[in-house]
Amino acid sequence: MEKRHMCITFALMEYNTTRNYLTMREYGRHIQKMVEHLLAIEDRDRRQKQAYVVIELMGFLNPHLKNVEDFRHKLWDHLFYISDFKLDVDSPYPIPQKETYKAKPAPLPYPKRYPRYSHLGKNLELVIDKALKEEQPEKRQGFANAIAYYMKLAYNNWHKDVVHDDAIQSELTNLTKGQLEFTNTPYVKAYRPSQDRDRDRGGYGRQQRGKFQNRGNNGGGGGRNDKRGGGGKFGKKRF
Repeated sequence: MEKRHMCITFALMEYNTTRNYLTMREYGRHIQKMVEHLLAIEDRDRRQKQAYVVIELMGFLNPHLKNVEDFRHKLWDHLFYISDFKLDVDSPYPIPQKETYKAKPAPLPYPKRYPRYSHLGKNLELVIDKALKEEQPEKRQGFANAIAYYMKLAYNNWHKDVVHDDAIQSELTNLTKGQLEFTNTPYVKAYRPSQDRDRDRGGYGRQQRGKFQNRGNNGGGGGRNDKRGGGGKFGKKRF
């Protein structure tokens, strides 16, 4: 009798190797079985009502989806996806198609820009080109001053050293073939490495009083002022 009971138990057990593929692990095996049961319901009205129940349960099992925009739209899309797009029910949203559901978007073209002055970047090259096309002298001079400031700033950031204005003007002349020349002196805060703090700061260099040093001028007595008067009485202690 016991062997027969064990055989029935083993026959009713399900292993993952014998189950079908779990489409969406976020919802688990039970939701998938409910969707499979929906596919087996022949009455369309009853199948529609049960679909709404499954949608509510899917939202209950994944409360984080409520913070997502149009989370119910996602739940309906997931319902059709779990059913392999075979479920025939009405949806308040457009029903996704199997051909377009997992279609990948076209890859974005990566901009291929090869700057002539790689140490200064492509953006500065665009600014230089715009400055060379500028016809008004005041705006053209303003472009030159801004370009010189950026060049000096980039040099200080990378080299951690102060650069002379003549070097900036020489490089600007090479880049623009002598067409741009800045007039003002670009001020950039010089880089200063952090120096170690003085160890004598904060009490290290101060002369500290000894632990058992006398407070008064009289020695001995553990720092007392023993002023003995008449009759052998001690004076008042000072702490």
